[in-house]
Amino acid sequence: MNDSEQLLSPEYGSWLTGLKQQIAVARQKAGLSLNEALIKLYWHIGSEIIEKEKAANWGSGFIDRLSRDLSFEFPDMKGFSRRNLYAIRQWYLFYSTSSSFVPQPVAQIPWGHNRLITSKIKDLDAALWYASATFENGWARDILEMKIEKDEYRRIGKSLTNFPRTLPISHSGLAQETIKDPYNFDFLGLEDDAQERAIETALTDRITDFLLELGKGFAFIGRQYKLVVSDNEYFLDMLFYHLELRCFVVIELKAGKFKPEFAGKLNFYLSAVDSQLKRPDDNPTIGILLCKKKDKIEAEYSLRDINKPIGISDYLLTHAIPENLSSKLPTVSELEDELASRLSNSAETESENKDI
Repeated sequence: MNDSEQLLSPEYGSWLTGLKQQIAVARQKAGLSLNEALIKLYWHIGSEIIEKEKAANWGSGFIDRLSRDLSFEFPDMKGFSRRNLYAIRQWYLFYSTSSSFVPQPVAQIPWGHNRLITSKIKDLDAALWYASATFENGWARDILEMKIEKDEYRRIGKSLTNFPRTLPISHSGLAQETIKDPYNFDFLGLEDDAQERAIETALTDRITDFLLELGKGFAFIGRQYKLVVSDNEYFLDMLFYHLELRCFVVIELKAGKFKPEFAGKLNFYLSAVDSQLKRPDDNPTIGILLCKKKDKIEAEYSLRDINKPIGISDYLLTHAIPENLSSKLPTVSELEDELASRLSNSAETESENKDI
């Protein structure tokens, strides 16, 4: 076998694939280490700025002068603008109230994400949650901003469920944190009186947005998924598989207020999925019942004696807009102009937020 033939052999291809994976992992680790070092540097700079403001009598132009001096000394670093140094100062003040060291979740995410969080979040616990979630889920900055705007922190894990009773302890916590209340479907552009089939169709058409709203780990299997039980056909509104929970997830949509019989029907569907689709290494199938509105007491009573894991959540299609504000909303053309303007400025913004 000549040299060319050897390089086309399966052994070489397998070795090359493994080497590429090792290089990719090494690059990722190097990037994470570099980012963490930069964030720790910014923490130190923030600490020094606050200390000198208290101890030295350098006047109000101190940060402006510092920006010029550092930018002159390190022209290849983009983080020493006046604006960024003030952001570093505020960021340090925000987190240093509870820690003398930069919190680990904060050190693990890029500076642009950090700036976004502290510019929009005033609660320390919420900020740390968004930092952790960003790192764990690999959220891009625009995704993080969307999560903040939709108040992800206050929705996650808030669904009414029977998981502690119907799932193993090791599984129920993650399952609970997987479900939100309410779910926000405003990306569909539907009115509040939309019917179940219209919502279901729109969610399927916008499946990428729906999966983003559901959260990490959901894989879409099908809509109106057919099951046959004793020669009778039943159709699940939407069927998913959750990669982390290792289980099927049945989602049922109800356009009206929650009724107790909805939980009973969903319990039946879960039994059918467990019998027909669940594999030996899968965890019990979970059901999510999405209603326009629910009464908490009725929902609690309905789940009390059900032995399958079910969560009940509300969903939102639109946000109510006061009449005195509706006339002030931008038109479609104005929104398009604004989007074009933002896109044209994105390169400049990205450049300023680059760390090195």
